[in-house]
Amino acid sequence: MSITVTGKIERRELGMGTWALVTDEGVTYEILKGVDKELLKPGQKAQVKGQVREDIMTIAMIGPVLEVKSFEVISSD
Repeated sequence: MSITVTGKIERRELGMGTWALVTDEGVTYEILKGVDKELLKPGQKAQVKGQVREDIMTIAMIGPVLEVKSFEVISSD
């Protein structure tokens, strides 16, 4: 399922650590590894286009896994 969501980037210290996007509505997505490092800055707000991967499970299990296709930084803290 392709989606476009806006939210803040967070670093979660679960296991080896993982990155999350918490939307303005409070939904948490786990960002699939391999994304552009420019997105992965804690506190940064971004609009992200991607695909929810229902065929992947992770150790962190903090929410649906989001494979980022593109993003636009809205603001940095």
